[in-house]
Amino acid sequence: MSNAPVVFKRKGKATQRARVSTPEAEATVVDGGDAEVSESPSALAAKVKRKTRTKAKSALSFGGDEEEAGETFKLKKGVLSSNLAKGKASTGVSSSSFTPQQTSGPTYDAAYLNELKASTPSARPSLHSSALDTDVSMDVDDPSQFSAITVETPLLNPCADEQSETAIPSASSILSAKQKRERLRANKGSEDYISLSLAKQDDFSRGPHPESRLMREDDELGDADDEFAEYTSAQERIALGKKSRKKEAQKRRVEMNDMIVDAEEEDEETKEWEQEQLRRGGLRAESVEPAPKPVYKPAPIPMATPIPTMPGAMARLTKSMSELTTSHAEHSATMAKLGEEQRILDQREKEMREMIAKAEDKRSWFDAFREWIESMATFLDEKFPPLEKLEEEHINILKERAGIIAQRRKAEDEDDLVTFLGVPTSLAPAEDVVDELGRSLPSTTSPAARQSRLQARQARRTLRRATNTKQAASDEEGYSTDATLPAGDNEDYRTAMGRLVADGAALMADVKAEGFRNPAAGLGKWFGEWRAKFADVYTGAWGGLAMIGAWEFWVRLEMLGWNPLERPRSLDSFSWYGALYTYSRPSPDDAGVDEEDDEPPLGPDGDLVSAMLTTAALPRLAALITAGALDAHSAVALRRLLDLLDELSLSVPSDHPKLELLLKATNAIYVDAVTHTEDVLKPFIEVLRVGQVQARFDPAAVPARQRVLMRQRKLLAGLLRWRKAAGDRFGAGALVTRLVQDSMLPIAETGWEVGGEDVMRKVAQSLPMDLCPPSLQSLR
Repeated sequence: MSNAPVVFKRKGKATQRARVSTPEAEATVVDGGDAEVSESPSALAAKVKRKTRTKAKSALSFGGDEEEAGETFKLKKGVLSSNLAKGKASTGVSSSSFTPQQTSGPTYDAAYLNELKASTPSARPSLHSSALDTDVSMDVDDPSQFSAITVETPLLNPCADEQSETAIPSASSILSAKQKRERLRANKGSEDYISLSLAKQDDFSRGPHPESRLMREDDELGDADDEFAEYTSAQERIALGKKSRKKEAQKRRVEMNDMIVDAEEEDEETKEWEQEQLRRGGLRAESVEPAPKPVYKPAPIPMATPIPTMPGAMARLTKSMSELTTSHAEHSATMAKLGEEQRILDQREKEMREMIAKAEDKRSWFDAFREWIESMATFLDEKFPPLEKLEEEHINILKERAGIIAQRRKAEDEDDLVTFLGVPTSLAPAEDVVDELGRSLPSTTSPAARQSRLQARQARRTLRRATNTKQAASDEEGYSTDATLPAGDNEDYRTAMGRLVADGAALMADVKAEGFRNPAAGLGKWFGEWRAKFADVYTGAWGGLAMIGAWEFWVRLEMLGWNPLERPRSLDSFSWYGALYTYSRPSPDDAGVDEEDDEPPLGPDGDLVSAMLTTAALPRLAALITAGALDAHSAVALRRLLDLLDELSLSVPSDHPKLELLLKATNAIYVDAVTHTEDVLKPFIEVLRVGQVQARFDPAAVPARQRVLMRQRKLLAGLLRWRKAAGDRFGAGALVTRLVQDSMLPIAETGWEVGGEDVMRKVAQSLPMDLCPPSLQSLR
């Protein structure tokens, strides 16, 4: 085809629509249809409107009736059409046959159509790898790229068959078709009307003035914010809350995972479709070589097997027989081993079941034991404070009683000393004291007060001699223990002790359970069952000592109000003593000993009686003695104390700390008695040292001196007896020497001829040789 321009006439028909050809549209067509498809209909409509406002519109007409003289335009051919024309010229197509005639419309004669038909290839063009590379990117604006590439593109052939006649529509048929389309355009509701635009006008807003053809810039469709909102994040919202931020982060992770899955996923149907499109477009070479036919391969013929011989068969059978025999022996040994293992496993299973049953029984028993211990702890927490309060009250009663006796004894000693030594300056009678009501109170150091105390002492001695006729003959004034309270004080003392015992009994009045009232039925039962069922756990947990700690409450409650020096009572007479003795020595059936034994041996706990004595009894006895239960001038109280110590020595070792505590408390009583005697004699000894004794005749002086010396001799006898029982580890010997030299000897020297010598001779004879002072050695 020649390069001569084709001239078209402009028609003057106003209703004729024309297509506008622009360089941008041509570039879009050359690049492919993807750019048009990717743009939205609103964007295309806006682009067309902008272009139509800036460029002049031109109407083309092919075969119209009216011709408009004047302006014509020439069709400018591109580089591709020129190259295509050159390629066709090389195939033998005459370019002169394609020259259009300068007529009113296109002319299609038979010769032109035949040439066009002959030049149209009937087969799909083959792809030459050297001529075209699908991966090479081309720029349609650069014509130099097309010079090195030769592409044979088939021309449009409206007549596929060479034998068929070419049907060319006439001008009247084209005109009627145009008129029909105008009618359909006017009647858009018809089903035969197909719009050529990609978007309908009804789909877009026509603005505030739809009847006006004027359009404001703000009313244009396809605003950039709306067009690209999906890509510019214009519609996204910023997450401010914690939950919204968490939701947005989760949404982004899901989208990223989807994009990764989509990128890694390969759709077979899409891949086949792409390959088919490449094949149809001629961009992929087709395989022209047929598939290779399978070649027949005959099966290999096996080698001939020799016929076995008798010796070989016998050798194989013998070998197989030996292998079977060995295997049988191994299997038999394995079966025997497995049987033994099965037996061991059965035995272990039986043992494990027994262990599980024992563990379950142990767990259930200890659960019940724990519940009982918790209830016992609650009981003791409630009852122990009132018991301790009652014990403190008992201590206060004994202290008050001992204070009354000591005060009276001090006053009697001072009265006797004043009788034969005179009144020292510190003991001179004081003026009468007046109370808050103006009443005069007599002085305790006045002669009248001394005379009343002497009469009261004689009355008590007479009553004591009358009630105790056995000691009436041997009773010597001053040597007998005058520890009797006055009638009123004695009645108050007995009332207080009775109330104390009643309060102790009322402490358990609200307890109805036998296990809490009787510790042998509660503690003894549970701890004995623990020892019988789980001896190893019981021994490892020192169950006996734990039981002693809980049993202490009932021991102290039973000993409440008991003074062992006032009411002699052996320890084995208490109920707790017998219960602990029996618990410490299980029955022969439980202990596995011979029934012929007189006394069963001790159990794994040892002697719990000794443990209870050191835990509760000895501290309680020490507290009672310290409070004043022991009278240092009473030989009966000392004898009962020594008997109690002998009984304790059977169960408690002599070097036990709690027994040492009791012995120290007893020795402290004698130390206090000697110190009290020295304090009473101190003002009179000062008078003797300065020689200010008033020599006067008084018939009561000799009996008074005798009473003082006999009272000190009685204290010395008790101290010597205590030293013999406890030893000299507490300084009892030094205390004896201190009493003789500092207290007795100065008083005896004041009346040596009237009884003092006889008393000191008896003292010297009773003292051990190592304790006798040198001044008394001649009296032995």
